Amino acid sequence: MTQVKDYIELSQALESGQKDIEIINSIGAPNGIKLNKGQSLKGKDSNILLSFINGDGIELTGDNDVANLSIQTAPAQRAIYVDSMEEDLGTVTLNNLTVTGMVQILTRGNNKRLNLEVDELDIISADARNYPERPMKYGVNVYQGAFTVYNFNPVDGSLINFKGKGIRIGRKNAPVLGSGLFVSGFNEESGPVEVEYLETEDIYVNGMIPKGQPNLITGAIFIVYGARAKKIVSHGVVETYGNNDMVLDVWGHVDDWLVENTVTSYGPSGIGFVNFGTVDKFRANKQIATYGQGARGFNQYDGTIGEAYFESIKTVGDGSIGMQFSKPVGQITVGDVSTTGSTGQTLVQGEIVELAADGISVLEGGEIDHLEILRDITTEGEGVSSYHVNGGKVKELKVGNEIIAQGGNSTEVTIENGGESDLESIQAYIG
Repeated sequence: MTQVKDYIELSQALESGQKDIEIINSIGAPNGIKLNKGQSLKGKDSNILLSFINGDGIELTGDNDVANLSIQTAPAQRAIYVDSMEEDLGTVTLNNLTVTGMVQILTRGNNKRLNLEVDELDIISADARNYPERPMKYGVNVYQGAFTVYNFNPVDGSLINFKGKGIRIGRKNAPVLGSGLFVSGFNEESGPVEVEYLETEDIYVNGMIPKGQPNLITGAIFIVYGARAKKIVSHGVVETYGNNDMVLDVWGHVDDWLVENTVTSYGPSGIGFVNFGTVDKFRANKQIATYGQGARGFNQYDGTIGEAYFESIKTVGDGSIGMQFSKPVGQITVGDVSTTGSTGQTLVQGEIVELAADGISVLEGGEIDHLEILRDITTEGEGVSSYHVNGGKVKELKVGNEIIAQGGNSTEVTIENGGESDLESIQAYIG
């Protein structure tokens, strides 16, 4: 172990190839540093701050271990990033880090293999909006995240394996800019990311996207195409504040997702949970709530979901549908669904459209094997429908209490355009 106390000693230790470097005193570095393959950098105790006055911070090249440090760059810079010509990047570990600036683990070019292990990563502030590599599908581009894991290499055999826990991003009313936790492969067919497990704490995000911008989105936790997560556990709250900010978003594949705390969107055209990919099992133990015009609770626009439980879904805003389905899904169980808005504009797959704030909407192409509402479906807005099957199909419906429409010119149940649902059983639920 080589101990260093200032920038000169740190530079000398790095250049001479010392394998294990320990910082014993806080250091203000004029420029970024590079860890050669196999080098580790750790703080001696919990009070060590490594700050970078100009540009990016720590460049990784492979088999690097960064631990027990506070790392600070300007928020729009990369505090930690990969820049390597190595084909096999080995194992990179990030442990017990408090960070200002983006953590970008993006592989490209020669990089084919990486094992990434993260344990206790707290990103206080970051701005991830300025990086050009952005996934694009469904008429929109996606900003990278304060913490980005991105396989940008489409060649055969390219793979990132990722394990992460204790990941915290942003602060209440002081969110990071861009997306929050972003995991993406190159596309659906190549450059995959395999997530063994992912455990998150509180995450706060604001994309700072102008209102009415139709082709740009963010996500607080975004599992993009080419990424497959075996297990996700969201221990903390997850909140977004801006236009087009999705809270939970899937374009890839999630085997099992457990959400233990609240999910909240405060911006227009946000969505609490939107799924374009495949989710085998999903459970939200607390309320999903959205506040803003066109901000919906849950959307199934593409792909499918096998089994899902939602404790409660609440939307406040015109055009803010509680739940909408336009693809076949399996078993959906919801404690209650409530909306308060009427008709308003919202973003749908890259276009601004008018929607009524229905409680549950099943569109053409949407099909639900089993839908169970444990308590009520309630709408309060003008000219909406609490339960609206518009060309879709609900094979089996159970409602624990009532279907209620409190607004003027509103209906409890609307079945139209060839939609299918059991009308006889529905009549018993109308309040």
